[in-house]
Amino acid sequence: MRAFTKQLGDVIPHPASVRPVPAASFTIIPGTVLDCAPEAAGVAEHLAGALEKVVGGPIPIGPNGAIRLSVDPSLDFEGYTLEITDAGVDLRGGSPQGLFWGVQTLLQLGTSLPGGLISDAPRYEYRGAMLDLARHFFTADEIKAHIDLLVQFKINHLHLHLTDDQGWRIEIPGWPLLTEVSGGAGTGVDGVGPGFLTLASYSDVVAYAAERFVTIVPEIDMPGHVNAVHYAYPSLTSDGQPVPQRVDAEVGYSSLVAGKEETYAFVEDVIRTLADVTPGPYLHIGGDECLSTPPEDYRTFLARVLPLPGKYGKRAIGWHEMAAVDLPETAVVQYWRIEAADADTARAATEGRRVIMSPADRAYLDMKYDSDTALGLDWAGYVDVRRAYDWDPADRLPGVPEEALLGVEAPLWSETLRSVADVRFLTLPRLPAIAEIGWSKRDVRDWESFRARVATFGPKWDAEGVSYYKSPEIPWP
Repeated sequence: MRAFTKQLGDVIPHPASVRPVPAASFTIIPGTVLDCAPEAAGVAEHLAGALEKVVGGPIPIGPNGAIRLSVDPSLDFEGYTLEITDAGVDLRGGSPQGLFWGVQTLLQLGTSLPGGLISDAPRYEYRGAMLDLARHFFTADEIKAHIDLLVQFKINHLHLHLTDDQGWRIEIPGWPLLTEVSGGAGTGVDGVGPGFLTLASYSDVVAYAAERFVTIVPEIDMPGHVNAVHYAYPSLTSDGQPVPQRVDAEVGYSSLVAGKEETYAFVEDVIRTLADVTPGPYLHIGGDECLSTPPEDYRTFLARVLPLPGKYGKRAIGWHEMAAVDLPETAVVQYWRIEAADADTARAATEGRRVIMSPADRAYLDMKYDSDTALGLDWAGYVDVRRAYDWDPADRLPGVPEEALLGVEAPLWSETLRSVADVRFLTLPRLPAIAEIGWSKRDVRDWESFRARVATFGPKWDAEGVSYYKSPEIPWP
């Protein structure tokens, strides 16, 4: 039997069931043929391309191959089974999407594969990450590279925070100054993160994500976090007068005007535009930190705006502050704070609304690892790898039980970020921790197991030049 570097269960997220067969193994070499059913062709091409980079030679797709990919509708939609014997590999998915997640498991195991059977399916349907483009812009190619990282850990939603006080990052026809002025030079925190996505480049990202079974969730933050809007279009301010550009990191000082009809014409144009170019089911409307919005104005604004995503065939997601108002039946509440309870979120859950868990003291990737971390913030405390891993969404808020949860998301705010290397440093190894929380059943999760498994990624990241955080909690080889 050939030596191999990983045991069958040495993958992230941890599978639901792992049954090793120590006497068996299979090695993928150049020329190993990949056999697939017609409905698995796209996933097979992805696998072949990835394996060719690793083995340094061709992995042809054809009949009677030693690696077999097929779709088995009797499995869970996102589930898969992976069987490795001396004769080869049999990978089955409940759908092409489930097959794709099985491919990620196979790729993590490498090319010298240990024998046995993995049976797997996700705990939550929504497993998300967020990237803040407003405080520092990232290009379409950089977003695509981030998607490639996310899918390795079975993340299936990428939430793009496209607007904030410091910048507006998406083209909206009819409102050109949003990007010409608030997406141009001098925007972003400290004025060093300019740029925006045209509708064509946004659509390119959406298509790239869809090919990898990732749903893009665009966010337009409102009624707060809108200084970039007011800087570009003073007519939308309360008095119609220009406001100065802001590139500091303060929050809570800006608000759309609830009593102006022009506000709602603007908002509907934006929502309609994004709905037209976003095939996924969700539009995120923000709703957080509206400290300068009078409570009655906040309620008035949301009463007008919350129905708009539904008008254009989408479900509204909003930060949990919006749970203070009556919500559409399809609305999703995203909890982000650090408090041990939230009555409004619990009430929304009791009334049948779904909840995404993103508690900042556990899931925010922009929190510092410790007091010595150069990047990140610390308002929610330090979030080391164990703190990011060692919690459960169903225990986080009283009144928000397992059945109310749509899933989990790991936001990455970019006030302190200046490069893709910065993104990687704050993302790895905490994103794999959140990914495992979103995918793996509670009874297979274990901190000691996780820290050992994430350690096996160190040599790969080193070889690829990835700027990850070498946490002292992890026994890196």
